[in-house]
Amino acid sequence: MLALGDITAGYGETTVLREVSLWVPPASVVALLGANGAGKTTLLRVASGLCRPRSGTVRMDGADVTGHRPHVTARRGMCHIPEGRGVFPHLSVRENLAIHAAGGDADETVDRAVSAFPVLGSKLGQQAGALSGGQQQMLALSRAYLTDPCYVLLDEVSMGLAPVVVDEIFEFLTGLRRQGCALLLVEQYVTRALAVADYVYLLSRGRVEFAGEPGELDAEQLTARYLGTDHGN
Repeated sequence: MLALGDITAGYGETTVLREVSLWVPPASVVALLGANGAGKTTLLRVASGLCRPRSGTVRMDGADVTGHRPHVTARRGMCHIPEGRGVFPHLSVRENLAIHAAGGDADETVDRAVSAFPVLGSKLGQQAGALSGGQQQMLALSRAYLTDPCYVLLDEVSMGLAPVVVDEIFEFLTGLRRQGCALLLVEQYVTRALAVADYVYLLSRGRVEFAGEPGELDAEQLTARYLGTDHGN
């Protein structure tokens, strides 16, 4: 289990999160929802080690990893897909994928990525920065498939993408869950997130306002109150 306990964190003198506790059980999908500025991205950064909390603990399967650097949490099975399509734009698609081989068979790594996202197969020699937004996101997401993580943190992976690409990405996320990965999902498409989630946390001004199962929430009221128009309907 990924467990964040009483996390208080921020940047400089600004406090973003206030005593936030959240649990991600193995092989589950947890949706983390809230308005812009609620602290969702900061919470993912704390979980992966990109942001050290001022107080509170982060535990992975019982081990205290609070404040550990991202490469340490990654070795323990954490994969963080940040907002903004984290690829190396000046490297080719093949080179981006080979980085995740981690000393293994680069060709096998490429084959696995192409099996997950076939469109990448015809783009292997292209610079990653020349791909469409959806293709760049597929390339970024392939890391969650190639590194065999236990926990995957996903920050707005569907943002700005065409509906058909969003469908493909959610199909991929469902496949990850079937393989036993646990997902902590920050997502703008509220109804899509609720449809795949086992548990939901709602952040408001840096605090947890709701924690429970999706069926306990009214999606329309949630959208109107916290998130504005839900383009995923």
